[in-house]
Formats: sequence, structure tokens, C-alpha cells
Amino acid sequence: MKPASLRPFLPRPALRRRQPQCPSRAYAIQAPRAAPTLQVFDSRIKQIHKERAAANADSSRRVDYLRDEIASRLCERLLDINRHFPCVLDLGANACNIARILTTTPPPTPTDPPLHTRLTSLTSADWSPTLLNRDTHLPFNAALPSHARTVLSDPDTAPLPFAPHSFSAVLSSLSLHWINDLPSLLAQIATILKPDSPFLAAIFGGDSLFELRTSLQLADLDRRGGVATHVSPLADVRDVGGLLQKAGFKLLTVDVDDVVVEYPHTFALMQDLQAMGESNAALVRETNAGLRGLGRDVLLANEAIYRELHGGGGERGGIPATWRVIYMIGWTPGEGQPEPLARGSGDLNIKDILEGGAKK
Repeated sequence: MKPASLRPFLPRPALRRRQPQCPSRAYAIQAPRAAPTLQVFDSRIKQIHKERAAANADSSRRVDYLRDEIASRLCERLLDINRHFPCVLDLGANACNIARILTTTPPPTPTDPPLHTRLTSLTSADWSPTLLNRDTHLPFNAALPSHARTVLSDPDTAPLPFAPHSFSAVLSSLSLHWINDLPSLLAQIATILKPDSPFLAAIFGGDSLFELRTSLQLADLDRRGGVATHVSPLADVRDVGGLLQKAGFKLLTVDVDDVVVEYPHTFALMQDLQAMGESNAALVRETNAGLRGLGRDVLLANEAIYRELHGGGGERGGIPATWRVIYMIGWTPGEGQPEPLARGSGDLNIKDILEGGAKK
């Protein structure tokens, strides 16, 4: 016997009633073969930091001491290469610090030509128009044979606006540490370089400002019972070589230099960071954690802990701040470059040599 149906006993409107539909939601789907991009920094906030810092030109020039020093050391590495560079790109030029160093630094000996004669044309490009054009009226601009400025679009979404094989060298001083997709940018740099051309860059990395990191963490823990991110994360020197190699560069050179600057107190250090446009721009930062957002008690505790842990015994009784700078050099492939021998083609085994030396 078939089971009794309830259909004859249900009212007709109930038979025509449909189940409510759940609202649909669209999701962004990444391309199957696209490499995932890890968003570490807020590019919009970093743009605001640089624009706001460059708007006060006098204050911005006052804190150029670090950028000028690193630009000078980077130019020394470029000039060690014994060749003339027709077209050079300064990527992430900030306030054209490299252009100023090339025109104002005296040559090694009085008989040597000026440094800027080693290149024919220099293009300075940066993502901050106010910072890039801050010093357009200064005399160093006229000293260069050819100097152009290019404002770049958002580094997270827009590619570099240069044709392939456009430059004989690319420099970058203290800018690339704010790039989210650094592997992609390095690949673009390799594309716009001519064959057998160098890429030289300097970035903040590793344990830069480790004194400030540790003191702020301890001050946060003591006064607020937790730890927040107040200093942006930076690349490690062990990763830089792999990134360059993945982008297609050869003949890699990576080295590290620690620059220690003495400040009268932690408040002066943080004020200089703001004037440089180098304030924290990590996505996981506290949105109100500036000099005012941290709170007086945390800032005072940070000052005391900083001096206790890292000393105030400088020449002027100040505090040290360590900037770890990573220098990298890579060459695009080209004819005439030295190549490593094929694996297994060696005549001697290094193991036998070492063991033999140990026996002796």
C-alpha cells in the first residue's frame, strides 16, 4: 500500500510557495598560474607619508643625511665599474639624492673628470611627485648632461612605464623596501635593462632599528599588556640573492652595512622618521599609533627602556640607532660574461682536498 499523501490537505498557496533564495556573493579568484602576492605594506598610506613629509621642504631636507650617505656609497659601487653608461634610471629616486651626489661629490683625484660625466642621461623616477620635484630649482639639476623626472603610478597595480632594453644601468637607493611584490618589480627591472647591464640597489633590511623595536615592544607590554607592530618588517639579507636570481640576474653580489646614527632621544628619532616619510606602513599596524596615538606613558617608558638596554653613552650623551643597509648588484645576461662550468666537469674533488689537508 502506498503511503498517504499530504498534498490534498495543503492549501493551494502553500503548494506554490518557493523556498527563499540565499543572497549570492561574488569572490575574487586568482588566476590559476599567477603567483600569490603577499600584501605586507599599505601603499596608499606610504604615499601619504611621503607626500606629507615632502610638503615641508625645509624639514625634509634636514633629514636627507641618511639618504645622501647611502646614495654616495651606492654611487661608489657604480663608479667602480669601468665603463660609460649612456642611459641610467634612478628608480625610487626620492628627492633625486643620487643626481645630487653625482654632481656635488668631487672626483677621487683632481685630475679625474667629474663623476657625472660617467653617464650621458639620467632619469629619476619615484612614486611621490612632491618628493621627486622638491629640489627642481637647485643648481645640481643643470650640472647633469640630461636629467628627466618621471612620476610612477601605484607600484602594486601599475607596471614600470619604460620600454624593454631602455637603460644601460638601473640604480635604486632606499625605496624598494616598501614594495609589496618585490619579485615582480625585479623582473620588470631586468626587462628594461639592456643585455650585460648592472642593477644596483640599497634597501633597509634585516635588523634595522632593532633598538627601537625591542624598546617599544617592552614598553607596550609593560604599559598596555600586549605587543603591537610599530616598526615595519623588512627583508632579510638571506632572501635577496634568491630574489635576484629568480628575476634573471647573474653575477650577484650582496653585502650588508650597518650605519649607526646618534640621536639626542627617542622622540628625535621618531620625528626624523616622520620627516623622512619612513613611518610604519604595515597593514597590521595600529591605525592611531603615531607619536600621539601611542600615549604619553608608552612613549616615556620607551625612552627609559631604550636608554637602559642600548645605552646613552654616545659622544653627546645621545642614543644609537642602527640602520642595516643591504646592497645588491646583479647583471642581466649578455655576451662575454664569465659563466660557471657545467656541474661535474671539475678535475678535483674539494672533499679530497680538504680531507688531505686535514691529514697533513
